[in-house]
Amino acid sequence: MKLRTALWGAAAATALFPLSAHAAAHEGERGRDGEVKIIYWQAPSILNPYLSGGTKELEASSLVIEPLARYDTEGNLVPWLVDEVPTVENGGVSEDLTQITWKLKEGLKWSDGTPVTSEDVKFSWEYCTADGGGCAQSEKYGDVTSVETPDERTVVVTFGVPKPFPYGPFVGAQAPIIQKAQFQDCLGPKAPECTEANFNPVGTGPFKVTEFRPNDVITLEANENYRDPNKPAFATVTFKGGGDAAAAARSVLETGEYDYAWNLQLAPEVLTQMEAAGKGKNVSSFGTSVERIHINFTDPDPQWGERRSTADHPHPFLSDKNVRKALSMALDVQLLTEIGYGEFGRLTCNVLPAPEIYASTANDACKTQDIEGAKALLDEAGWTPGPDGIRQKDGVRLSILFQTSTNAVRQDYQALIKQWWNEIGVEVELRNIDASVFFGGDPGSPDTFQKFYADVEMYTNNFDGTDPEAYMASWTCDQAPRPETQWQGNNMMRYCSEEYDALVAEMAKTGELEERARLAKAMNDMLMQDYAILPLTHRGRNSAHANSLGGVQLNVWDSELWNIADWYRVKE
Repeated sequence: MKLRTALWGAAAATALFPLSAHAAAHEGERGRDGEVKIIYWQAPSILNPYLSGGTKELEASSLVIEPLARYDTEGNLVPWLVDEVPTVENGGVSEDLTQITWKLKEGLKWSDGTPVTSEDVKFSWEYCTADGGGCAQSEKYGDVTSVETPDERTVVVTFGVPKPFPYGPFVGAQAPIIQKAQFQDCLGPKAPECTEANFNPVGTGPFKVTEFRPNDVITLEANENYRDPNKPAFATVTFKGGGDAAAAARSVLETGEYDYAWNLQLAPEVLTQMEAAGKGKNVSSFGTSVERIHINFTDPDPQWGERRSTADHPHPFLSDKNVRKALSMALDVQLLTEIGYGEFGRLTCNVLPAPEIYASTANDACKTQDIEGAKALLDEAGWTPGPDGIRQKDGVRLSILFQTSTNAVRQDYQALIKQWWNEIGVEVELRNIDASVFFGGDPGSPDTFQKFYADVEMYTNNFDGTDPEAYMASWTCDQAPRPETQWQGNNMMRYCSEEYDALVAEMAKTGELEERARLAKAMNDMLMQDYAILPLTHRGRNSAHANSLGGVQLNVWDSELWNIADWYRVKE
């Protein structure tokens, strides 16, 4: 078995990008360009990505806290808080692939002026894996058996199995380093209670928080202890959250009130028309983002109290594969994609659409709508129309609560999907929830996508980098959110298959690239052919920035704000 070949690309990317001549011309005193204003129409509710899997939290917190290494705009692994990415070739990864050794940059400081040490890195692992807690990024630390700190700058991660891709722990915006001194009393069940730490993390990034108003606005200032004395160019950041995608787009492209707007989930012709105002420009790129419907395999009925939407209570009708398949067959994903995204959308029948080596062709039947076939399937399965046209069986009606976040494109999707499901005899109630709440990490809220107090829910997700090992591990049995995990976990469907879990375990120790691709496709195909996830659109990421904002490099493989330290104001 070839174990080394999964370490592709790492050795070639052992230094950050050199500054372009244009960017170099803008080097100078830290804070020289005043304020930069960013708007995310989904407002962050916390600045600790270990307590929320929402993209808005991951990206907002990336201004402050950072990983050891991250991914560039091409998906290549690059060093961040280290000088070099460890590989077998440079001696940083053991020959048997069970250890990886990271060496922190010399002289790193937290924003409070204290030194960053290997103990902080080790603690970040301990925090995410603490007993009695819930960590939204726990799959990043799969198979880690120990983290050792032989000196203040050296971190040795040991795995229980050979790891051909050992770059899960401490890599990417999803797995940053947090300060031990700040979070050491916030382990396990205490984690959500540490409000000050969760709202105002001490970090190594280019900015530090001066005020955080959940679901509203974050103000930040340049970190005087940032490792590059000439960066960031901006003295302050105003990070506004909330509203909607249209208002966010207008604020950059038409009015010039803001400098950067994220994730502009709008029809292409609307964005083009706005750009014609001449204040800013749209930027877009395709990564792994898929708008999808998640099927709840458990019963969300309030009668079950805090055990609703847990494995204790299987779903009364979505546990029937025939029902899930019929829901999929009724969808016209081509029409949805054309209406919702145009050139910024592609057809896909996979939850893992890219990179190309991982994209399966085994599920392409989803591209063709088949209303009559869906009806016939339900008839055959014994789900027959009642007097009101809604199908039922053994006293159970096919009545669905369909939830998503508030957004014009998503509400268009909901309306069409409701129409198609009505046609096959399924009753549908639509619900949309403010995105700041829906994607928030509050374990006490009944309206989060983790709680999943509905029958189906729709949103987009993706993963850091180009290797899907940790992403595909999101849907193992133990990743199901539940009270015991503070409702953290990424297996929103509560899908549980021993066969699937075995494939995840096999990929974790498989090195040969083609074999890893086979396993990833097999996992994708199992989810698709069990109709646990119904893919709708492979989405391009579209954001916008002011013409006066330089240095922006749209990154769909990591945080969009990954290189904000290099942003600057273009001089007229």
